[in-house]
Order: sequence, then structure tokens, then C-alpha cells
Amino acid sequence: MTNLPTVREDSYLTLHYRIVIQSGPGAGSVFIDTFDGRPATLQMGVGQWAPGMEQALLGKVEGDCFSVELQPSEAYGDRNPDLVQRISRQMLAEHAGEDESFDAGDLVSFTAPNGGQYSGILKELDDQGAVFDFNHPLAGRVLRIDIDLLGVI
Repeated sequence: MTNLPTVREDSYLTLHYRIVIQSGPGAGSVFIDTFDGRPATLQMGVGQWAPGMEQALLGKVEGDCFSVELQPSEAYGDRNPDLVQRISRQMLAEHAGEDESFDAGDLVSFTAPNGGQYSGILKELDDQGAVFDFNHPLAGRVLRIDIDLLGVI
């Protein structure tokens, strides 16, 4: 009998996966699906996936196909109303460029004071400023993740 590789906290994975939104706006819609294209790679333990999503992979073996349903606390957390913020037109121009034009629903990247990047979804725009939602798009949502574990190193 051959021992198949098992997913550990430091494994590298090749997999197909599909994330389906199970609750809230867009329930039943597919957020991402690699099954129709090239498989994805994932390095466990470096923050590519939320900790609860990685936890669902631990102990699985190469060749496993399975689905798991995760509550918000196990995936991207609950929505935080403090992360919906109004910013001035001046700040928007400084961070996104004077000539940029935006529409509601656009994902806009900003430079943080420490030099990092963060993104928000534009909710509304007027002459004085804009309202952005800096929550992860999947925050507050129950998710189903379908996984075909192709390779484990």
C-alpha cells in the first residue's frame, strides 16, 4: 500500500477549488472557480488563505475531493461597520490619481502610511468625497469551498 502525501501546516498544494457564497447578497453565486482552467497553487501557513480555510485542508491526502462549509468566523470574519469609511475627494486624488474616474462597485487600492497596500470597494461618490467599504468582499458570508486536491508536497 502506498502512503499518499498528507496536507501539513507547511505543505505546498496544487488544487482546483471553487468558492460559493452561501449567505447574504449574492447567495448561490460563485466567487472564484479554477475547475475550468489551470489549477491553483497554495503555500500553507503564509496567509494566502484565511486560517479557517487552511484548517479545512489539514490532514487531507493527495487525490481527495471534498466540500466544506465555513461560517464567517472560520473564513474572512464578520463584517466590521467601522471599515465603511468616507474619504475626501482630495485624499482620493492623492492616493488614486487626479485623472482617475470611478464607478460604484470599483475596487480601489490605496497606499497605507507604512507603505503597504489596502483596497476598498467604492460604494458612493459625490462632489465632496466617497464612501468605501474596506471589509473583505467575503466578510460576513457563509462559504462553501469545493476542493480537488491534485498534489501535496
